[in-house]
Amino acid sequence: MRKQVAAMTSTAPADVRPDPPRPESAADLAEFGYRQELHRSLGRYASFAAGFSFISVLTTVFQFFAFGYAFGGPVFFWAWPAVLVGQLLVAACFAELAARYPISGAIYQWSSRLSNLTFGWFAGWIMVIGQIVVVAAAALALQMVMPPIWSGFQLVGGDPAPTSASGAANAAVLGVILLVLTTFVNVIDNRVMSVINRVGVTAEIIGAVLIIVLLLTHSERSPGITFHTGGGAQAGLFGALAVGSFTAAYVMIGFDSAGEMSEETHNPRRVAPRTILTALGAAGLLGGLIVLGGLLAAPSLTDGRLGVDGLSYVLTSSLGDGVGRVLLADVVVAISVATLAIQTAACRMLFSMARDGRLPFARRLARVNPRTGMPSAPALVVGVLAAALLLLNFASPEAFLAIGTTCIVMLYLAYAMVTGPLLVRRLRGEFTTEGTDETGAPLFSLGRWGVPVNTLALLYGLLMTVDLAWPRAEVYDPAGGHWYFQWFTVLFLAVTLAAGAAYRAYRGRTSAPAPAPEATVQEATA
Repeated sequence: MRKQVAAMTSTAPADVRPDPPRPESAADLAEFGYRQELHRSLGRYASFAAGFSFISVLTTVFQFFAFGYAFGGPVFFWAWPAVLVGQLLVAACFAELAARYPISGAIYQWSSRLSNLTFGWFAGWIMVIGQIVVVAAAALALQMVMPPIWSGFQLVGGDPAPTSASGAANAAVLGVILLVLTTFVNVIDNRVMSVINRVGVTAEIIGAVLIIVLLLTHSERSPGITFHTGGGAQAGLFGALAVGSFTAAYVMIGFDSAGEMSEETHNPRRVAPRTILTALGAAGLLGGLIVLGGLLAAPSLTDGRLGVDGLSYVLTSSLGDGVGRVLLADVVVAISVATLAIQTAACRMLFSMARDGRLPFARRLARVNPRTGMPSAPALVVGVLAAALLLLNFASPEAFLAIGTTCIVMLYLAYAMVTGPLLVRRLRGEFTTEGTDETGAPLFSLGRWGVPVNTLALLYGLLMTVDLAWPRAEVYDPAGGHWYFQWFTVLFLAVTLAAGAAYRAYRGRTSAPAPAPEATVQEATA
């Protein structure tokens, strides 16, 4: 039965994936050709938590604040609202698709159904590789907060700065330990994973609000400082904003995770679109206020520490060691939950593609434990590959930045591979969100704003992809002599595409032709 269903959903005439009939109830997964194997146990808050914990504003702001300030100066703050607006345009398009296609493996499924199976496969391939890199990057964030809490967490060497050799190596050690724990949780049970995720997100939101209040009440200067470029290595306002946007771009990704968890969510057509937007909106608001508070409360903007130690330095210096360390402990919780959520999203992407027979070892990767409702093999694959990426930190401290920026580019490109085909379908008049959700209300729709919002979302995504991938020597190889780090993002993307093309070519030569969709429908319903 599974093979028949997979065949039905993974092949179509002229490599085009047909839309299913529009269902009128929640029990509609079979209309897409899939059986309900994942446990449907997530409510509205759990769906919100899936998107918010992937974004994890505390994890990402603490991880990349120092970088944004070092290369942009205080003016890098203004890249934040610009990126937030751009990502809200993308999220609005994704919200429409989440209502229409409530299936795991969102980017892969959406792109396949809007374009064709080949293009959609590459979107999913880029996305899942990017997600694995994001898992590694998130785990590295522990180095920014654990040694400042207690020097005993510096297990390797004596310099905790992530740009130092010992700091980079220690970040890899702490990251691998965290990945072992998150992989274990991703195998246990989806209810356990959901509880941990919800508790962690609640703690993160409370911690973020406390940090904002304390930083703003300990301000040393006025908000006018955000119009200054002093301290940035980039010349001019445009350069400062272009590089400073890395921080905001890294923070505001992963809001599509609410769509990734659709097969485990109650009333996904109604819930997922709203939680995609609320997760991004909440994270964008809280993150922007934390960045502003850090700039206003920093003891000094010129002593060099803000561009190295970032917000950890601000908390412990401005709020005192006691309060600062308590808040940093909350950041540790946020980092742990974020790593768990990102790994879960990557697992669902692997599961979705494998279920269609479109990955190596697909049968094993698509197997769901009926007791736990979790696909165990993808969790192990993601954990092992992410841990292997962390070993790059032993080779050079520059790997920290290379891994972080690479994962952003991969996700931005995958997003564009959804918004692009969606715009084409709109312009042809082939995309509609007519229909109702599980409650009988109309599906989420942009209506007449669809074309302009979609156009701006695509242009924004392409411009940001180019900006983030641009091989700036002063950013990626400041010490010189490591050209491969300067070009790491471009090279990694090229290798990813080449590996995907090679696998597709190999499968094309060795796989037997799939039966026609009409035949498999009859077999599957027999």
